[in-house]
Amino acid sequence: MKIQIKQHLSTPTETELNSINQLILLFPASIKDGKWPNIAHKADLKARFKRDPEANTRFELDLPNKAATHTSVATIDKASNEFELLGLARKLVANQLKTNPSSLSVAMPGLSPKQAAQAAEAILSAVLAANENMPSFKSKQPAKRRLKTLHIFNQKQKLETRTCLATAKGNNLARALTTLPPNELTPGNYRKRVVKLARQHGWKMQFHNMTSLRKQKAGAFVAVAQGSPEADAGIVHLRYIPKKKTSKAACSLVGKGICFDTGGTNLKPAQYMHGMHEDMEGSAVALGTLLALTELKVDFPVDCWLALAQNHIGPKAYKQNDVVTAANGTTIEVMHTDAEGRMVLADTLSFAAKKKPAVIIDYATLTGSCVAALGTTYSGAFTNQEHLFNAIIDAGKNSGERVWPFPIDKDFDSALDSEIADIKQCTISGGPDHILASRFLSRFVDKTPWLHVDLSSGNNKGGLAHIPTAITGFGIRFTVNLLLKEKLLEKVTPID
Repeated sequence: MKIQIKQHLSTPTETELNSINQLILLFPASIKDGKWPNIAHKADLKARFKRDPEANTRFELDLPNKAATHTSVATIDKASNEFELLGLARKLVANQLKTNPSSLSVAMPGLSPKQAAQAAEAILSAVLAANENMPSFKSKQPAKRRLKTLHIFNQKQKLETRTCLATAKGNNLARALTTLPPNELTPGNYRKRVVKLARQHGWKMQFHNMTSLRKQKAGAFVAVAQGSPEADAGIVHLRYIPKKKTSKAACSLVGKGICFDTGGTNLKPAQYMHGMHEDMEGSAVALGTLLALTELKVDFPVDCWLALAQNHIGPKAYKQNDVVTAANGTTIEVMHTDAEGRMVLADTLSFAAKKKPAVIIDYATLTGSCVAALGTTYSGAFTNQEHLFNAIIDAGKNSGERVWPFPIDKDFDSALDSEIADIKQCTISGGPDHILASRFLSRFVDKTPWLHVDLSSGNNKGGLAHIPTAITGFGIRFTVNLLLKEKLLEKVTPID
Protein backbone atom coordinates (compact mmCIF):
# COMPACT_ATOMS: atom_id res chain seq x y z
CA MET A 1 0.00 0.00 0.00
CA LYS A 2 1.31 3.44 -0.91
CA ILE A 3 1.66 5.91 1.94
CA GLN A 4 1.14 9.62 1.40
CA ILE A 5 3.87 11.62 3.12
CA LYS A 6 2.90 15.12 4.22
CA GLN A 7 5.72 17.32 5.51
CA HIS A 8 5.20 20.36 7.73
CA LEU A 9 7.91 22.84 8.68
CA SER A 10 6.26 23.95 11.92
CA THR A 11 5.41 22.36 15.26
CA PRO A 12 1.76 21.20 15.37
CA THR A 13 -0.51 23.82 16.90
CA GLU A 14 -2.81 22.90 19.76
CA THR A 15 -5.73 22.67 17.34
CA GLU A 16 -3.75 20.41 15.00
CA LEU A 17 -2.43 18.26 17.83
CA ASN A 18 -5.91 17.82 19.31
CA SER A 19 -7.12 16.38 16.01
CA ILE A 20 -4.36 13.74 15.86
CA ASN A 21 -5.18 10.21 17.00
CA GLN A 22 -1.70 8.67 16.78
CA LEU A 23 1.45 10.71 17.51
CA ILE A 24 5.17 10.08 17.91
CA LEU A 25 7.02 12.86 19.74
CA LEU A 26 10.80 13.02 19.53
CA PHE A 27 12.63 15.41 21.84
CA PRO A 28 16.31 16.26 22.26
CA ALA A 29 18.01 14.66 25.25
CA SER A 30 18.23 18.15 26.79
CA ILE A 31 14.72 17.77 28.23
CA LYS A 32 16.43 15.71 30.94
CA ASP A 33 17.97 19.02 32.05
CA GLY A 34 14.61 20.79 31.97
CA LYS A 35 15.11 22.38 28.54
CA TRP A 36 11.74 21.68 26.96
CA PRO A 37 10.80 23.12 23.55
CA ASN A 38 7.40 24.74 23.14
CA ILE A 39 4.59 22.38 22.20
CA ALA A 40 0.94 22.02 23.11
CA HIS A 41 0.30 19.92 26.25
CA LYS A 42 3.85 20.53 27.41
CA ALA A 43 2.71 20.58 31.04
CA ASP A 44 1.15 17.13 30.70
CA LEU A 45 4.27 15.76 29.02
CA LYS A 46 6.56 17.23 31.66
CA ALA A 47 4.43 15.82 34.46
CA ARG A 48 4.57 12.34 32.95
CA PHE A 49 8.33 12.65 32.40
CA LYS A 50 8.98 13.77 35.99
CA ARG A 51 7.69 10.50 37.42
CA ASP A 52 10.97 8.81 36.53
CA PRO A 53 13.19 10.87 34.21
CA GLU A 54 15.88 8.18 33.77
CA ALA A 55 13.39 5.45 32.87
CA ASN A 56 11.28 7.77 30.76
CA THR A 57 13.59 8.27 27.81
CA ARG A 58 10.78 6.39 26.02
CA PHE A 59 7.19 6.29 27.29
CA GLU A 60 3.54 6.20 26.24
CA LEU A 61 0.56 8.33 27.26
CA ASP A 62 -2.84 9.46 26.02
CA LEU A 63 -3.13 13.24 25.98
CA PRO A 64 -6.08 14.77 27.88
CA ASN A 65 -7.83 16.06 24.76
CA LYS A 66 -10.95 15.11 22.81
CA ALA A 67 -8.98 12.79 20.50
CA ALA A 68 -7.20 11.15 23.47
CA THR A 69 -4.11 11.34 21.28
CA HIS A 70 -2.10 8.19 21.84
CA THR A 71 1.43 9.50 22.10
CA SER A 72 4.76 7.70 22.02
CA VAL A 73 7.53 9.90 23.43
CA ALA A 74 11.28 9.38 23.10
CA THR A 75 14.46 11.39 23.48
CA ILE A 76 17.19 11.51 20.85
CA ASP A 77 20.78 11.73 21.98
CA LYS A 78 23.25 13.56 19.74
CA ALA A 79 25.50 10.49 19.82
CA SER A 80 22.75 8.13 18.54
CA ASN A 81 23.90 6.27 15.43
CA GLU A 82 21.79 5.12 12.49
CA PHE A 83 21.32 1.59 13.81
CA GLU A 84 20.11 2.91 17.17
CA LEU A 85 17.74 5.43 15.56
CA LEU A 86 16.24 2.76 13.32
CA GLY A 87 15.81 0.39 16.27
CA LEU A 88 14.07 3.11 18.29
CA ALA A 89 11.86 3.92 15.31
CA ARG A 90 10.84 0.26 15.01
CA LYS A 91 9.68 0.18 18.65
CA LEU A 92 7.82 3.49 18.44
CA VAL A 93 6.06 2.59 15.21
CA ALA A 94 5.11 -0.86 16.52
CA ASN A 95 3.31 0.74 19.47
CA GLN A 96 1.47 3.15 17.20
CA LEU A 97 0.35 0.55 14.66
CA LYS A 98 -1.22 -1.77 17.24
CA THR A 99 -4.62 -0.20 16.57
CA ASN A 100 -4.08 -0.31 12.79
CA PRO A 101 -4.65 3.42 12.21
CA SER A 102 -5.13 5.11 8.85
CA SER A 103 -2.96 8.10 9.80
CA LEU A 104 0.16 8.64 11.91
CA SER A 105 1.97 11.86 12.84
CA VAL A 106 5.50 12.48 14.06
CA ALA A 107 6.73 15.75 15.56
CA MET A 108 10.31 16.60 16.51
CA PRO A 109 10.31 19.93 18.40
CA GLY A 110 13.76 21.08 19.47
CA LEU A 111 15.76 18.70 17.28
CA SER A 112 18.50 20.20 15.10
CA PRO A 113 17.94 20.10 11.31
CA LYS A 114 20.35 17.17 11.00
CA GLN A 115 18.76 15.24 13.87
CA ALA A 116 15.27 15.92 12.53
CA ALA A 117 16.20 14.64 9.07
CA GLN A 118 17.79 11.46 10.46
CA ALA A 119 14.91 10.81 12.86
CA ALA A 120 12.26 11.40 10.20
CA GLU A 121 14.02 9.03 7.78
CA ALA A 122 14.22 6.39 10.51
CA ILE A 123 10.52 6.70 11.33
CA LEU A 124 9.58 6.58 7.64
CA SER A 125 11.75 3.50 7.11
CA ALA A 126 10.14 1.76 10.09
CA VAL A 127 6.66 2.69 8.90
CA LEU A 128 7.30 1.36 5.39
CA ALA A 129 8.61 -1.93 6.82
CA ALA A 130 5.89 -2.41 9.43
CA ASN A 131 3.03 -1.41 7.13
CA GLU A 132 3.86 -4.12 4.59
CA ASN A 133 1.72 -7.25 4.79
CA MET A 134 4.00 -10.27 4.70
CA PRO A 135 2.71 -13.56 3.18
CA SER A 136 0.41 -15.52 5.47
CA PHE A 137 -1.27 -18.86 4.93
CA LYS A 138 -3.47 -18.79 8.03
CA SER A 139 -7.13 -19.68 7.49
CA LYS A 140 -7.97 -16.46 9.34
CA GLN A 141 -5.93 -13.80 7.61
CA PRO A 142 -4.45 -10.95 9.70
CA ALA A 143 -6.07 -7.57 9.18
CA LYS A 144 -4.65 -5.62 6.26
CA ARG A 145 -2.71 -2.52 7.22
CA ARG A 146 -4.80 0.64 6.84
CA LEU A 147 -2.09 3.30 7.22
CA LYS A 148 -2.37 5.71 4.31
CA THR A 149 -0.89 8.99 5.58
CA LEU A 150 2.24 9.95 7.49
CA HIS A 151 2.49 13.55 8.72
CA ILE A 152 6.01 14.75 9.54
CA PHE A 153 6.19 17.97 11.59
CA ASN A 154 9.24 20.12 12.42
CA GLN A 155 11.02 19.45 9.16
CA LYS A 156 13.57 22.25 8.88
CA GLN A 157 13.96 21.34 5.21
CA LYS A 158 12.12 18.96 2.92
CA LEU A 159 13.07 15.34 3.52
CA GLU A 160 14.45 13.48 0.49
CA THR A 161 12.36 10.32 0.43
CA ARG A 162 13.29 8.66 -2.92
CA THR A 163 16.11 6.54 -1.53
CA CYS A 164 14.12 5.53 1.53
CA LEU A 165 11.10 4.53 -0.56
CA ALA A 166 13.22 2.61 -3.09
CA THR A 167 15.19 0.64 -0.50
CA ALA A 168 12.00 -0.13 1.43
CA LYS A 169 10.38 -1.46 -1.74
CA GLY A 170 13.38 -3.69 -2.36
CA ASN A 171 13.49 -4.87 1.24
CA ASN A 172 9.77 -5.65 1.32
CA LEU A 173 10.18 -7.77 -1.81
CA ALA A 174 13.16 -9.63 -0.32
CA ARG A 175 11.37 -10.34 2.96
CA ALA A 176 8.17 -11.45 1.24
CA LEU A 177 10.01 -13.92 -1.01
CA THR A 178 12.06 -15.30 1.88
CA THR A 179 8.91 -15.78 3.97
CA LEU A 180 7.24 -18.04 1.39
CA PRO A 181 7.18 -21.77 2.27
CA PRO A 182 9.31 -24.12 0.15
CA ASN A 183 6.37 -25.84 -1.53
CA GLU A 184 5.22 -22.40 -2.70
CA LEU A 185 8.60 -20.96 -3.74
CA THR A 186 10.16 -23.76 -5.75
CA PRO A 187 12.86 -22.74 -8.24
CA GLY A 188 10.28 -22.97 -11.02
CA ASN A 189 7.71 -20.82 -9.21
CA TYR A 190 10.43 -18.38 -8.20
CA ARG A 191 11.40 -17.94 -11.84
CA LYS A 192 7.76 -17.26 -12.80
CA ARG A 193 7.65 -14.46 -10.23
CA VAL A 194 10.88 -13.03 -11.59
CA VAL A 195 9.49 -13.09 -15.15
CA LYS A 196 6.58 -10.88 -14.00
CA LEU A 197 8.94 -8.47 -12.25
CA ALA A 198 11.18 -8.30 -15.32
CA ARG A 199 8.24 -7.37 -17.53
CA GLN A 200 7.01 -4.82 -15.01
CA HIS A 201 10.37 -3.07 -14.65
CA GLY A 202 11.78 -3.46 -18.14
CA TRP A 203 14.66 -5.79 -17.22
CA LYS A 204 16.21 -7.99 -19.85
CA MET A 205 16.08 -11.63 -18.76
CA GLN A 206 17.87 -14.83 -19.69
CA PHE A 207 17.49 -18.23 -18.03
CA HIS A 208 20.20 -20.88 -18.09
CA ASN A 209 18.33 -24.15 -17.47
CA MET A 210 19.91 -27.46 -16.56
CA THR A 211 20.40 -28.50 -20.19
CA SER A 212 22.14 -25.20 -20.92
CA LEU A 213 24.27 -25.44 -17.78
CA ARG A 214 25.47 -28.92 -18.71
CA LYS A 215 26.44 -27.64 -22.14
CA GLN A 216 28.35 -24.78 -20.50
CA LYS A 217 30.07 -27.32 -18.22
CA ALA A 218 28.77 -25.66 -15.06
CA GLY A 219 29.45 -28.84 -13.09
CA ALA A 220 29.45 -27.25 -9.63
CA PHE A 221 25.88 -25.95 -10.01
CA VAL A 222 24.67 -29.10 -11.74
CA ALA A 223 26.11 -31.30 -8.98
CA VAL A 224 23.82 -29.67 -6.41
CA ALA A 225 20.74 -29.41 -8.61
CA GLN A 226 20.89 -32.95 -10.06
CA GLY A 227 19.42 -34.45 -6.89
CA SER A 228 16.10 -32.60 -7.35
CA PRO A 229 13.09 -34.60 -8.55
CA GLU A 230 12.20 -31.75 -10.94
CA ALA A 231 14.61 -30.19 -13.39
CA ASP A 232 13.48 -26.64 -12.57
CA ALA A 233 16.80 -25.31 -11.27
CA GLY A 234 18.92 -22.83 -13.17
CA ILE A 235 20.62 -19.44 -13.22
CA VAL A 236 18.53 -16.34 -13.92
CA HIS A 237 20.30 -13.36 -15.47
CA LEU A 238 18.53 -9.98 -15.26
CA ARG A 239 19.85 -6.70 -16.61
CA TYR A 240 18.84 -3.10 -15.91
CA ILE A 241 20.01 -0.60 -18.52
CA PRO A 242 19.74 3.15 -17.82
CA LYS A 243 17.70 5.12 -20.34
CA LYS A 244 20.57 7.50 -20.99
CA LYS A 245 23.42 5.83 -22.86
CA THR A 246 26.51 5.33 -20.73
CA SER A 247 29.99 3.92 -21.09
CA LYS A 248 30.06 2.92 -17.42
CA ALA A 249 30.72 -0.72 -16.61
CA ALA A 250 27.99 -2.61 -14.82
CA CYS A 251 27.61 -3.48 -11.18
CA SER A 252 26.89 -7.21 -10.94
CA LEU A 253 24.72 -8.60 -8.12
CA VAL A 254 24.79 -12.34 -7.42
CA GLY A 255 22.51 -14.21 -5.00
CA LYS A 256 22.39 -17.71 -3.57
CA GLY A 257 18.88 -19.02 -4.18
CA ILE A 258 18.65 -22.43 -2.51
CA CYS A 259 14.87 -22.69 -2.12
CA PHE A 260 15.24 -25.53 0.35
CA ASP A 261 18.33 -27.14 1.82
CA THR A 262 18.07 -30.65 3.22
CA GLY A 263 21.84 -30.86 3.51
CA GLY A 264 21.86 -33.45 0.73
CA THR A 265 23.31 -36.88 1.50
CA ASN A 266 24.91 -35.26 4.58
CA LEU A 267 21.36 -34.82 5.83
CA LYS A 268 20.66 -32.08 8.37
CA PRO A 269 18.97 -33.02 11.66
CA ALA A 270 15.47 -31.59 12.14
CA GLN A 271 16.46 -28.58 14.26
CA TYR A 272 18.93 -27.43 11.60
CA MET A 273 16.72 -28.24 8.61
CA HIS A 274 13.83 -26.20 10.00
CA GLY A 275 13.82 -22.78 8.35
CA MET A 276 15.90 -23.85 5.37
CA HIS A 277 13.35 -22.34 2.99
CA GLU A 278 15.14 -19.11 3.94
CA ASP A 279 18.36 -20.34 2.31
CA MET A 280 17.38 -18.39 -0.83
CA GLU A 281 17.52 -15.04 1.00
CA GLY A 282 20.74 -14.03 -0.77
CA SER A 283 18.96 -14.17 -4.13
CA ALA A 284 16.03 -12.19 -2.72
CA VAL A 285 18.43 -9.52 -1.48
CA ALA A 286 20.14 -9.35 -4.88
CA LEU A 287 16.74 -9.03 -6.55
CA GLY A 288 15.53 -6.45 -4.03
CA THR A 289 18.71 -4.42 -4.57
CA LEU A 290 18.14 -4.52 -8.33
CA LEU A 291 14.60 -3.26 -7.74
CA ALA A 292 15.81 -0.42 -5.49
CA LEU A 293 18.47 0.68 -8.00
CA THR A 294 15.90 0.53 -10.79
CA GLU A 295 13.49 2.70 -8.80
CA LEU A 296 16.32 5.18 -8.28
CA LYS A 297 17.09 5.17 -12.02
CA VAL A 298 20.84 4.84 -11.44
CA ASP A 299 23.04 5.92 -14.33
CA PHE A 300 25.00 2.65 -14.60
CA PRO A 301 23.93 -0.81 -15.80
CA VAL A 302 23.12 -3.46 -13.21
CA ASP A 303 23.32 -7.21 -13.79
CA CYS A 304 21.58 -9.55 -11.36
CA TRP A 305 22.32 -13.27 -11.25
CA LEU A 306 20.09 -15.62 -9.24
CA ALA A 307 21.31 -19.17 -8.56
CA LEU A 308 17.99 -21.00 -8.09
CA ALA A 309 18.04 -24.63 -6.97
CA GLN A 310 17.21 -27.02 -4.13
CA ASN A 311 19.62 -29.28 -2.25
CA HIS A 312 17.74 -32.57 -2.25
CA ILE A 313 18.51 -36.14 -1.36
CA GLY A 314 17.90 -38.89 -3.91
CA PRO A 315 19.62 -41.46 -6.12
CA LYS A 316 21.13 -38.75 -8.35
CA ALA A 317 22.24 -36.45 -5.53
CA TYR A 318 25.91 -35.55 -5.38
CA LYS A 319 27.99 -37.06 -2.60
CA GLN A 320 31.23 -36.81 -0.69
CA ASN A 321 34.44 -37.45 -2.68
CA ASP A 322 32.77 -36.69 -6.01
CA VAL A 323 35.01 -34.57 -8.23
CA VAL A 324 33.21 -32.05 -10.43
CA THR A 325 34.43 -29.42 -12.87
CA ALA A 326 33.16 -25.85 -12.63
CA ALA A 327 32.44 -23.63 -15.64
CA ASN A 328 35.84 -21.94 -15.39
CA GLY A 329 37.63 -25.30 -15.52
CA THR A 330 38.40 -25.60 -11.79
CA THR A 331 38.04 -29.14 -10.48
CA ILE A 332 36.42 -29.46 -7.05
CA GLU A 333 36.52 -32.32 -4.57
CA VAL A 334 33.21 -32.56 -2.73
CA MET A 335 33.77 -32.78 1.01
CA HIS A 336 30.32 -32.08 2.47
CA THR A 337 27.04 -31.91 0.56
CA ASP A 338 25.66 -29.31 2.98
CA ALA A 339 28.19 -26.81 1.61
CA GLU A 340 26.05 -26.49 -1.50
CA GLY A 341 25.80 -22.70 -1.48
CA ARG A 342 29.40 -22.16 -2.49
CA MET A 343 28.94 -24.72 -5.27
CA VAL A 344 26.02 -22.96 -6.99
CA LEU A 345 27.69 -19.59 -6.44
CA ALA A 346 30.94 -20.81 -8.01
CA ASP A 347 29.45 -21.18 -11.49
CA THR A 348 27.17 -18.17 -11.09
CA LEU A 349 30.11 -15.95 -10.13
CA SER A 350 32.05 -17.33 -13.08
CA PHE A 351 29.20 -16.39 -15.44
CA ALA A 352 29.01 -12.90 -13.90
CA ALA A 353 32.78 -12.38 -14.18
CA LYS A 354 32.75 -13.21 -17.90
CA LYS A 355 30.68 -10.06 -18.49
CA LYS A 356 33.58 -7.93 -17.15
CA PRO A 357 31.57 -5.82 -14.65
CA ALA A 358 33.15 -3.02 -12.63
CA VAL A 359 32.40 -4.99 -9.46
CA ILE A 360 30.60 -8.13 -8.32
CA ILE A 361 28.66 -8.15 -5.05
CA ASP A 362 27.28 -11.49 -3.93
CA TYR A 363 24.89 -12.28 -1.07
CA ALA A 364 24.38 -15.62 0.65
CA THR A 365 23.20 -17.17 3.88
CA LEU A 366 26.39 -19.16 3.57
CA THR A 367 28.04 -20.25 6.82
CA GLY A 368 27.21 -20.95 10.42
CA SER A 369 30.72 -19.87 11.35
CA CYS A 370 29.91 -16.28 10.36
CA VAL A 371 26.97 -16.39 12.76
CA ALA A 372 29.31 -17.77 15.42
CA ALA A 373 31.77 -14.95 14.76
CA LEU A 374 29.35 -12.02 14.58
CA GLY A 375 25.98 -13.13 15.92
CA THR A 376 22.88 -12.17 13.98
CA THR A 377 23.01 -8.37 14.18
CA TYR A 378 26.02 -7.96 11.87
CA SER A 379 26.83 -9.57 8.52
CA GLY A 380 30.30 -10.52 7.32
CA ALA A 381 32.10 -8.87 4.41
CA PHE A 382 34.90 -10.43 2.35
CA THR A 383 36.63 -8.70 -0.53
CA ASN A 384 39.62 -8.76 -2.84
CA GLN A 385 39.69 -4.94 -2.48
CA GLU A 386 41.23 -4.56 0.97
CA HIS A 387 41.52 -0.78 0.57
CA LEU A 388 37.69 -0.64 0.69
CA PHE A 389 37.40 -1.88 4.29
CA ASN A 390 36.66 1.59 5.68
CA ALA A 391 34.09 2.34 2.95
CA ILE A 392 32.38 -0.99 3.63
CA ILE A 393 32.24 -0.37 7.38
CA ASP A 394 31.00 3.21 6.84
CA ALA A 395 28.27 2.05 4.44
CA GLY A 396 27.10 -0.39 7.11
CA LYS A 397 27.09 2.25 9.85
CA ASN A 398 25.41 4.91 7.75
CA SER A 399 22.70 2.58 6.44
CA GLY A 400 22.00 0.89 9.77
CA GLU A 401 22.83 -2.49 8.19
CA ARG A 402 26.13 -3.18 9.87
CA VAL A 403 28.85 -5.32 8.32
CA TRP A 404 32.34 -6.25 9.38
CA PRO A 405 35.19 -7.25 7.04
CA PHE A 406 37.22 -10.43 7.51
CA PRO A 407 40.65 -11.29 6.11
CA ILE A 408 40.92 -13.61 3.13
CA ASP A 409 44.71 -13.91 2.78
CA LYS A 410 46.06 -16.52 0.39
CA ASP A 411 47.65 -18.62 3.12
CA PHE A 412 44.15 -19.80 4.12
CA ASP A 413 44.16 -21.80 0.87
CA SER A 414 46.33 -24.53 2.36
CA ALA A 415 43.29 -25.82 4.26
CA LEU A 416 41.54 -26.39 0.92
CA ASP A 417 44.36 -28.32 -0.75
CA SER A 418 43.07 -31.50 -2.37
CA GLU A 419 45.08 -34.57 -3.32
CA ILE A 420 42.84 -35.33 -6.29
CA ALA A 421 41.37 -32.01 -7.49
CA ASP A 422 42.33 -28.35 -7.81
CA ILE A 423 40.53 -27.45 -4.60
CA LYS A 424 38.41 -28.91 -1.84
CA GLN A 425 34.90 -27.58 -1.53
CA CYS A 426 35.40 -27.08 2.23
CA THR A 427 36.94 -28.82 5.22
CA ILE A 428 35.12 -31.23 7.51
CA SER A 429 37.30 -30.58 10.54
CA GLY A 430 35.94 -27.16 11.52
CA GLY A 431 37.98 -24.00 11.35
CA PRO A 432 37.10 -20.55 9.97
CA ASP A 433 34.63 -21.80 7.38
CA HIS A 434 33.33 -18.29 6.58
CA ILE A 435 36.86 -17.33 5.51
CA LEU A 436 37.54 -20.62 3.71
CA ALA A 437 34.25 -20.31 1.83
CA SER A 438 35.31 -16.86 0.69
CA ARG A 439 38.71 -18.13 -0.45
CA PHE A 440 36.88 -20.85 -2.38
CA LEU A 441 34.56 -18.30 -4.04
CA SER A 442 37.46 -16.02 -4.92
CA ARG A 443 38.64 -18.70 -7.40
CA PHE A 444 35.61 -17.96 -9.60
CA VAL A 445 35.58 -14.16 -9.95
CA ASP A 446 38.66 -14.10 -12.19
CA LYS A 447 40.26 -10.66 -11.75
CA THR A 448 37.04 -8.80 -11.03
CA PRO A 449 36.75 -6.51 -7.98
CA TRP A 450 34.46 -8.48 -5.68
CA LEU A 451 32.59 -8.24 -2.39
CA HIS A 452 30.98 -11.25 -0.73
CA VAL A 453 28.36 -10.63 1.99
CA ASP A 454 27.73 -13.59 4.31
CA LEU A 455 24.22 -12.85 5.62
CA SER A 456 24.61 -13.87 9.24
CA SER A 457 21.95 -11.24 10.03
CA GLY A 458 19.44 -12.54 7.49
CA ASN A 459 17.30 -13.70 10.41
CA ASN A 460 17.31 -12.04 13.82
CA LYS A 461 14.68 -12.87 16.44
CA GLY A 462 12.52 -9.85 17.19
CA GLY A 463 13.61 -7.92 14.10
CA LEU A 464 16.64 -5.78 13.41
CA ALA A 465 17.09 -2.00 13.15
CA HIS A 466 13.83 -0.74 11.55
CA ILE A 467 12.68 -4.19 10.39
CA PRO A 468 9.97 -5.74 12.64
CA THR A 469 10.20 -9.32 11.32
CA ALA A 470 12.76 -12.00 12.12
CA ILE A 471 13.46 -12.28 8.39
CA THR A 472 15.36 -9.05 7.81
CA GLY A 473 16.08 -8.83 4.08
CA PHE A 474 19.43 -7.43 5.18
CA GLY A 475 21.73 -5.93 2.58
CA ILE A 476 19.71 -3.61 0.35
CA ARG A 477 20.16 -0.38 2.33
CA PHE A 478 23.82 -1.29 2.81
CA THR A 479 24.42 -1.85 -0.90
CA VAL A 480 22.60 1.28 -2.03
CA ASN A 481 24.65 3.32 0.46
CA LEU A 482 27.87 1.63 -0.66
CA LEU A 483 27.18 2.28 -4.34
CA LEU A 484 25.67 5.77 -4.17
CA LYS A 485 27.05 7.43 -1.03
CA GLU A 486 30.40 5.69 -0.79
CA LYS A 487 30.70 5.65 -4.61
CA LEU A 488 32.00 2.09 -4.75
CA LEU A 489 32.28 2.02 -8.54
CA GLU A 490 34.78 4.90 -8.41
CA LYS A 491 36.86 3.32 -5.62
CA VAL A 492 37.41 -0.21 -6.93
CA THR A 493 40.81 -0.81 -8.49
CA PRO A 494 41.84 -3.20 -11.30
CA ILE A 495 43.42 -6.51 -10.32
CA ASP A 496 46.56 -7.56 -12.20
